[in-house]
Amino acid sequence: MARLRARALVAAIVLAGVASPLSAARETYRVQYSASLFGLPIGRAVLESRFEGRGFAIAGRFASAGIARIFDRTDGTVSVNGWMGESASQPKEYTLDYKSGKKTKKTAIRFANGSVAETENRPERKKRGKDWVPVAREHLADVADPLSALLLPVSNAAEVCRRTVKVYDGETRADLVLQPAAKGETFSRAAVTCRARFVPVAGYRKGHSSIKYLRDRSRILVGFQPVEGRDLYSPVEATIATKIGTVHIRARPM
Repeated sequence: MARLRARALVAAIVLAGVASPLSAARETYRVQYSASLFGLPIGRAVLESRFEGRGFAIAGRFASAGIARIFDRTDGTVSVNGWMGESASQPKEYTLDYKSGKKTKKTAIRFANGSVAETENRPERKKRGKDWVPVAREHLADVADPLSALLLPVSNAAEVCRRTVKVYDGETRADLVLQPAAKGETFSRAAVTCRARFVPVAGYRKGHSSIKYLRDRSRILVGFQPVEGRDLYSPVEATIATKIGTVHIRARPM
């Protein structure tokens, strides 16, 4: 249970953990992210982002917060570097390193030509049962890590919400199918708000209640803003409906 809560916290933080709409002339800047549940803080992150030409690098720290920290103390670091392709981010190296309670975990993914070349998990994942959907080589083509997947290289706001984002976190492969949100669902701070439908592809247990909820019942909204001076949109706010309530993520420039 603790491991699942830690993974949920990490997923919530990194979903919005990319560059905010600051001036492209600033090569390096910092953004603070907060995650809340029922209005109570459950997580925070500070990330430093750098763009140079079509290259990017993002690195930072995250931690559980508030009442969540009482039950599950989580602290970690995350980083990714790569470049922007014509229609999606092209990560090169992604690393997630965190401690949850007494357990320490690390995931490192190396990409080549838009596909996963190597995955390292420490400790190694346990042997899975018959209900496990394994990740095959074809699942790892044209994918991105959770940190850079929602960096969208588009020039037109109308293009933002009409795409499928393929994400791989070192264990689970999933698609986020974006479509325009209804008028009553939009975030006031975002130029564009998308509905996101979670589609598990591989690396998960069939029948797992949390996966089924995210796939069949969860309401996910992601708000994007353009990065000034670039044909690029990035998330600034998100809500994710889970079995225990809706997680709300906000970004604030520092």
